[in-house]
Amino acid sequence: MHQLVQLAKNTIEEYVKYGKLIKPPVELTLEMKDKAGVFVSIKKQGELRGCIGTFQPTTSNVAEEIIRNAIEAATRDPRFPPVQPEELDSLVISVDLLSAPERVGSEKELNAKRYGVIVKAGLKRGLLLPDLEGVNTPEEQIEICRRKAGIGGREPVELFRFEVRRYK
Repeated sequence: MHQLVQLAKNTIEEYVKYGKLIKPPVELTLEMKDKAGVFVSIKKQGELRGCIGTFQPTTSNVAEEIIRNAIEAATRDPRFPPVQPEELDSLVISVDLLSAPERVGSEKELNAKRYGVIVKAGLKRGLLLPDLEGVNTPEEQIEICRRKAGIGGREPVELFRFEVRRYK
């Protein structure tokens, strides 16, 4: 298991079992020292169980970002009830580190396998990670982002793309 995933797993276990927030490792790896947006995804029996993240850094390093988002994904994803201690052994966790978003002029500059997408209209914003099962085209990505953000189908939007390094 990659060190970033291990950090997310340890964070979730400590918080769900004991309500305690762990501290980042004393010796941070190079990746943990970076600043980046981070998503923590939790699956159970192949189905999404929680996914929360930040598209830009909100803490001083990736380790702190993972700790914060791991707890959010496990306990505060509004689509799911909080993870319970008896579920911990059946969870599969992944961590995505996001590149800085870049604005694109059209969906022709997108690729559903390579790029994640942010769709923005005014203050509304929807984000979808790349290379998700069942999402094969930029059009599908944009439609999902619009639904997540409550952006109407005819409402003009700004499009942004980003890449991820995914760790499992």
